[in-house]
Amino acid sequence: MNRYETIYIIRPTVAEEEIKALVEKFKGIIEANGEIETIDEWGKRKLAYLIDDIGEGYYVYMKYKAETTVPKELDRVFGISEDILRNMTIKLD
Repeated sequence: MNRYETIYIIRPTVAEEEIKALVEKFKGIIEANGEIETIDEWGKRKLAYLIDDIGEGYYVYMKYKAETTVPKELDRVFGISEDILRNMTIKLD
């Protein structure tokens, strides 16, 4: 298994219970074929630049070990989810 970091930004208009549901959804994708080391919810923060005329977002950071298919699946699901503004996954050494 490889180690990865993923950070994603949720739209600020999403309700708190929906944010928890999204975090659990992505956590479940990782746990299906890997193990989570850390999930850190940074909360609402100002964006460096506007994305679709939105100036802030809810940041979530995850560090995990998983098989190579997991980041691809996460990226696919992030792309489908309308509530995700941006996401980035990095493979760690």
